[in-house]
Amino acid sequence: MNVFEELQWRGMIYDATEGLKEVLATQKVTAYIGFDPTAPSLQVGNLFAIMALVHLQRYGHTPIAVVGGGTALIGDPSGKDKERPLLSKEQIERNVEGMREQLSRLLDFEAKSNPALLVNNADWLTPLNLIDFLRDVGKFFTVNYMLAKESVRRRIEQEEGISFTEFSYMLLQAYDFLVLYDRYNCTLQMGGSDQWGNITAGIDLIRRLRGARVHGLVLPLITSASGVKFGKTEAGTVWLDPELTSPYKFYQFWLNTDDRDVVQYLKYFTLLPKERIEELEQAVATAPEKREAQRTLAREVTRMVHGEDALVRAERASMVLFGGEITDVSAREIAEIFEDVPSTEVAKAELEGEGISLIELLVKCGVATSRSDARRLIQGGGIYLNNRRVTDIERNVTLADSIEGQFIVLRKGRKNYHLVRVK
Repeated sequence: MNVFEELQWRGMIYDATEGLKEVLATQKVTAYIGFDPTAPSLQVGNLFAIMALVHLQRYGHTPIAVVGGGTALIGDPSGKDKERPLLSKEQIERNVEGMREQLSRLLDFEAKSNPALLVNNADWLTPLNLIDFLRDVGKFFTVNYMLAKESVRRRIEQEEGISFTEFSYMLLQAYDFLVLYDRYNCTLQMGGSDQWGNITAGIDLIRRLRGARVHGLVLPLITSASGVKFGKTEAGTVWLDPELTSPYKFYQFWLNTDDRDVVQYLKYFTLLPKERIEELEQAVATAPEKREAQRTLAREVTRMVHGEDALVRAERASMVLFGGEITDVSAREIAEIFEDVPSTEVAKAELEGEGISLIELLVKCGVATSRSDARRLIQGGGIYLNNRRVTDIERNVTLADSIEGQFIVLRKGRKNYHLVRVK
């Protein structure tokens, strides 16, 4: 199997230029995908494109990740209904640095034969002279050609239209491809299906200026079976930066994948072989309640993006809701795990020294209806403090019982949790 066939069976090819399959089967190529640094982190939607580069590298091709530090100053109209606010150069530079770190976890920049490359198009775009650019590049594009591109046409149909700034984006991306061809012999550009117009513009430019044949490949745009845009949740975007989306929440995002989507996501976002994914597909069909496919997906992607240690912590945190050990779980993770359960604030002073009696705390939090009810629940083995059963009715709760001085977890029975927030 060559990389084209690999991407094909995984459902990762929406369209490609004629002859690309044969090229990838017989030659080692250099290919690139651009990433827009308009946010402080890449998000799970970007992960789909990164996986295409990962597969290319695994088959011996050379991947280039192009961070659009230059084009981000202009704004890509593709897939947008209105113009985005322009970011400052300083903000874009900060975003670029965050993306470098995330990409380095997924692509091998130290490989001996085909190390991945990371470049910033600001290096060649910002020094451009406008007059020279219009003479050397702009003259090869007619306005009719640019108006015919879907990304431009859709914006023209909107009430706000499209600014000349964003209208020129296509020329800059085409120029990116030309520079990468000249510098790195890059002969393949990949991206989302909404980038097809920009990619073919670059192909045309290289043909006109260099007389060379290069290629394009676009990936499908992902929507979930429920029609929700992939990577969006009620809580917002799922980021690759652990400071913006914790490994626990990242893990939970994949764990909560719909049965209708999980097999396709296993193909898109993991390196599992076809045989293993087919086994998991069978498990979804015969025992969906076990959620083996979802657990496997969550493990594989979390390990790949955040590492083994973060995966272990995420899985341990996930088990807390099922009565798992709380000892090694951080306060931040506790806040995330129990963000939807009832909570009560208790002053830190009440927990200092000998603290507060467990019976009083249970009544104060509404876990027990009265002191006698609290006593009965404790004696019956139905009360847990930080997921450990308490049977001593004389037990006091002190600051030492809190997690990082911030939280105490009460549980009645198997599933009725209450979070004590120490203030």
